[in-house]
Amino acid sequence: MRVFDGRNSALRGPSDVVVRGATIESVVPTAAESVPAGPDVRVIDGGGRVLMPGLIDAHWHTTFVAVPAEVALTADPGYLHLMAGREAQRTLLRGFTSVRDAGGPSFALKRAIDEGAIAGPRIYPAGAFITQTAGHGDFRMRHEVPRACGTLSHGEVTGASTIADGIDQVLRAAREQLLLGASQLKVMAGGGIASPYDPIDVTQYTEAELRAAVEAAEDWGTYVMVHAYTPGRSAGPSGPGCAASSTATWPTTRPPS
Repeated sequence: MRVFDGRNSALRGPSDVVVRGATIESVVPTAAESVPAGPDVRVIDGGGRVLMPGLIDAHWHTTFVAVPAEVALTADPGYLHLMAGREAQRTLLRGFTSVRDAGGPSFALKRAIDEGAIAGPRIYPAGAFITQTAGHGDFRMRHEVPRACGTLSHGEVTGASTIADGIDQVLRAAREQLLLGASQLKVMAGGGIASPYDPIDVTQYTEAELRAAVEAAEDWGTYVMVHAYTPGRSAGPSGPGCAASSTATWPTTRPPS
C-alpha cells in the first residue's frame, strides 16, 4: 500500500506496515523479508490503496449529529444514545479516529467506546452546553416558562444543556461538567440559527459570567469553547483569557488582579 504520513506532501511508495496490538510498529518499503511470519500473523493485502493517519474533527456533536433537531429536543434519552452509538461507528469508518465534542450528552458514549463495548472515535467531551436563560442552548418549550423552582427542562435532563444565570450559577455549571469528565467546556456567548428564540446577532452572558467559566476551566487545567458569531462577541471578553471561539483558540491566562 501507499502511505501518507502527514509530514510530507507526497505519498510514500509501496510500503509494508506492521501493526502490533494497537500500535504501528514499522512502515518500510515493500520487501518479502519485511513481513513478519508466523501463525499469529495476519497479512492484509492493501491492494495499492492509501493508508493515512486518522482524521480529527475539532467540532463534533456526539449526539446531535445523529438525529434531526426536533428529534433531539423531544426523543427519549435512550433512543438518542442508541442513535449516537450508531453514528459513532459510522464516523470511525469515515476515517475519524478522534473528535472534540462541542457540547451535548457524550459521557456515556465515550465510556462505552473507551471500554471497548462499541466501536467509535476517541471522544474529548465538553458535556452540556452552558447557556443563559433565552440563550443559544436554552431549548425549553414555551409551556416550560416560567421555570418552576427545582425543576429541569427536557434538555437539561438529557444532558444537552445546563441553564445558568449569574456568576455563581455559571461556576456551578462549569464545575459540574468538569466533575463528569469534560475535557473542555462549551459556553454559549451569542445567538445562533439552531435555537428557537435568540437572534444570531444578540450578545449573551456578561463579561463577568464568561470570566467565571474561563477561570473554572483554567483551575482544572483546561479551556472553554465559546459559541459566538458576531464580531463584538467573538472579540470579547478582551483581557480575561478568553477561551476559544468555534473557529479559533485563544490563551486562557487569567487577567492580572
